[in-house]
Amino acid sequence: MTTGRIELGASGRAVAANVKRLRKARGWSLRALSEALAAAGRGLSQDAINKIENGAEEDTKKQIRRVDVDDLVALAVVFGVNPSTLLLPDTTSGDAEITGVEGAVPATDAWKWADGKRPLRIPEGDDGTATLDFTRWARPQGLRNTFLITTPAGKAAALGIEGKHEGG
Repeated sequence: MTTGRIELGASGRAVAANVKRLRKARGWSLRALSEALAAAGRGLSQDAINKIENGAEEDTKKQIRRVDVDDLVALAVVFGVNPSTLLLPDTTSGDAEITGVEGAVPATDAWKWADGKRPLRIPEGDDGTATLDFTRWARPQGLRNTFLITTPAGKAAALGIEGKHEGG
């Protein structure tokens, strides 16, 4: 069975570039990273890691490999970073492209979104619902940024406390 060429989106390319960047920053060879991943219970060969890193180059003719969720988490653990470090460009200046988002977004907004601090985009004319929904669903209770919600009813909704707000 023949398969088509693997195409990576913007987020896949960011992961590839960040794996390469973090590996080199630590002075690790492909073998060292492969061994660290094996020790963490996620065996990836040197060849697999090389193919992941090849995805950093847009329109590359080299063989590439996608990173699945388990790979992503294991790589983050081995590098000692949070998964968003692998998913986004290593900058807060300029714009960031994110798979699933039409057009680029400011890199600072992308990082705040990935860190659970704000919605990625707030629709024009929004009455605060986008932020409230994000605050309610982006983090588990106890870790929600309720300081962003200014009304007692909004805080109760963000915390998931039904009927425990003033006036209701």
